[in-house]
Amino acid sequence: MYLELETLYVSVEKGIATLTLNRPQQRNACNGQMCRDLLTAAARLGADDAVRVVVVRAAGTAFCAGMDLKENQQLSAGDMLGRRALGFSAYDALENLPQPVIAVVQGLAYGSGCEIAAACDFVLASSEARFCYPEVARGTVGATQRLPRIAGTRKAKELLFTSRVFDAAEAKEIGLVNHVYAPDELDAAVQDMAARIAEMDPGTVQATKRCVDRGVETTREGAMAIELLAIQQNLQGTSWQDGIQSFVAAKEGGNE
Repeated sequence: MYLELETLYVSVEKGIATLTLNRPQQRNACNGQMCRDLLTAAARLGADDAVRVVVVRAAGTAFCAGMDLKENQQLSAGDMLGRRALGFSAYDALENLPQPVIAVVQGLAYGSGCEIAAACDFVLASSEARFCYPEVARGTVGATQRLPRIAGTRKAKELLFTSRVFDAAEAKEIGLVNHVYAPDELDAAVQDMAARIAEMDPGTVQATKRCVDRGVETTREGAMAIELLAIQQNLQGTSWQDGIQSFVAAKEGGNE
């Protein structure tokens, strides 16, 4: 085992790290310890050059049922604010990993589960997956930043204000999910996607991720400057000519 913590574990094979949320009896509800474990795992994975792709998935039938309400009931207002900040740090740690991160949602993803999935670069889901942002229904505020950037403000407001449950097909329609698969096809699809990305040059993949993430948060001109800097660094630090020659040879050989 690459890394085993109280609420999750990580395995690595052929450059693909699989981070598994492991509180199945609690439907992988996100408590303070899971947040701390996510921070630990992200720090370890982000510093490991041998890891090319990270897959985030969950043990049991649920991806993540949201915040651990039993834990939260015992907190004061001050403690709750600190707990929410800890959650923000955990999501950000996943979002800021240099490697591509794929979320695999096989069951329900509520609240924190949606935030964890949205913090990943993209999401593959089972047709049985269900999503919900229950914060407003629970008398609190949350999930107001990633969802609008993914789905747009109007759709985000609808989902946040109503706290309704929606299925994987709708999640794909609004951009929260990239692809939806039958339950028995999901694992193979995830492995194929992860393996394909792991075969790419890790430096160019990570540079591309940085350009996309930073570019959407600035002006068009600023985004172009970010990409030009990444291109310059890529030309200086990688065997890009070999990559072009290999690509051309594959096309000429009919292997696209």
